[in-house]
Amino acid sequence: MREFVVGVGMLGRGFAQWRRHPGVMAWGLVPAAIVGVVFFAGLITLAAFLPSVAEALTPFADGWAPVWVTIARITAGTAVFGAALALVAVSFTALSLTIGDPFYERVWRVVEADHGDTEFDAEYGFWRAVRDGAGLIVRGVLVALLAAVLGFIPVVGSVVGGTIGVLLTGWILADELTSRALTARGIDRRTRRTMRRARRGRVLGFGVATQLCFLVPLGAIVTMPAAVAGATLLARSLPDAGVTGAAAHASGQHDR
Repeated sequence: MREFVVGVGMLGRGFAQWRRHPGVMAWGLVPAAIVGVVFFAGLITLAAFLPSVAEALTPFADGWAPVWVTIARITAGTAVFGAALALVAVSFTALSLTIGDPFYERVWRVVEADHGDTEFDAEYGFWRAVRDGAGLIVRGVLVALLAAVLGFIPVVGSVVGGTIGVLLTGWILADELTSRALTARGIDRRTRRTMRRARRGRVLGFGVATQLCFLVPLGAIVTMPAAVAGATLLARSLPDAGVTGAAAHASGQHDR
């Protein structure tokens, strides 16, 4: 539990970067705002058609008593909207990071520079961002489908589906957001996975906190620069992250 709280605190430290680097963080709002407007419009549209969607998904309930028809369709609607939220969170992050890669590179580099690191072994690159973004969306679709299926469980489905959706989406978000700082150190995908698992609670705490902030209206736009900054700090705190310099070492010891 302590590691989970530390992970949540990493996002808080990301928000604190607004005080240190307001100009750089403000630029991080631009791509998030562009993508956010599109996704917000999509969610509004889905909400407007949700009763019709729920009805189309529950034809088997047409002959039931009215109260059970209502329960079945509320359950179906909740499952669909919950799955949509999980998919939107992942897709929002993927698209924001892809189209806003130059903006967010400035964010994570300025955080690294604060801790004494300015030279890295590898560049992330636009096409790597596109590839990783596509992979993130695919994983998001799978999580959304799982959340939707669990949402159809009678009585507890919405709670179970929502909880599992937030946990899995949080892990995926933390995975993607830390990839830039770790890849820049020349750390390959398999090693990155091992490092995250070594601090599973911390990574999950950061990801879940980020996901919950994304669920607040306009929260994703405001949170995105802080999430990139916080993910950089999270990456630095992982075992064998290759952090160099006395200041970085001291920071790593504090994070642990």
